[in-house]
Amino acid sequence: MDIRHPIDTRLQPLLYGTERIRGLFNGLPSPAIIEMCAYAGFRFVIIDNEHGCADLETTENMLRAARASGIIPVVRCLEHDLPRVLDMGAGAVQIPMVSTAAKARELVSKVRYPRIGQRGSAFSTRAAGYGAFGGMPHTERSNRDISLIVMIETPEGVRNAAEIAAVDGVDAVFIGPNDLSHAMGFDNNWAAPDVENAMERTIRAVTAAGKCAGTVALTHEAEQKYAAWGARYFANVSTSIFTQALRKAASEGDAGSVKIEY
Repeated sequence: MDIRHPIDTRLQPLLYGTERIRGLFNGLPSPAIIEMCAYAGFRFVIIDNEHGCADLETTENMLRAARASGIIPVVRCLEHDLPRVLDMGAGAVQIPMVSTAAKARELVSKVRYPRIGQRGSAFSTRAAGYGAFGGMPHTERSNRDISLIVMIETPEGVRNAAEIAAVDGVDAVFIGPNDLSHAMGFDNNWAAPDVENAMERTIRAVTAAGKCAGTVALTHEAEQKYAAWGARYFANVSTSIFTQALRKAASEGDAGSVKIEY
């Protein structure tokens, strides 16, 4: 009998490969949407627990939905949620607002078990198959195969991009263009030349360090531009896709009778 391990470790080889990887952020607390993303053909989905509203139980069920439907799950979470997100079986985590190599090394320590890091050990969790996959095989598999993606979203992070990417245990660096643009004083204007220049410098520095660079790509044209700089890990946004599709459907119907109040 073949038993599928609860932790999906397929992302790490892709991060160290050569092909482009496409997925999307999803902040909506719905296992069904995770399945929809899989059936639509996305390679990965980022369960967004930074800006989304899913509680931990729903997050675990979204991880189950991803494992069952075949899409690779990444959990974007705040640092204090790392222990529980990892114990519920996340095979990849994405952490926002990493601006220094010291912070990146601290996160590596929190993701890895001793003797590499300082993650607390328990084999009763979903990640260890509730004991079915416990012991040293679980420890070694987790230390070897769980992916850590850190996010650069500040001018300080841009300056330190090469050093952050060089940290052993950091598998990819994702540039958050919206926060970076705000931090640079351009509000949400990602297309400002100074912001684009900062993004290009970061992507090239990460790639030169031998790590995978990623960012938000809402259009094919944007993906092509970032790919030319060296990026390979691209994420769209589920709510943006849904809203655009719903707006299109509304405009093709009797949308003239709908009054929207602000």
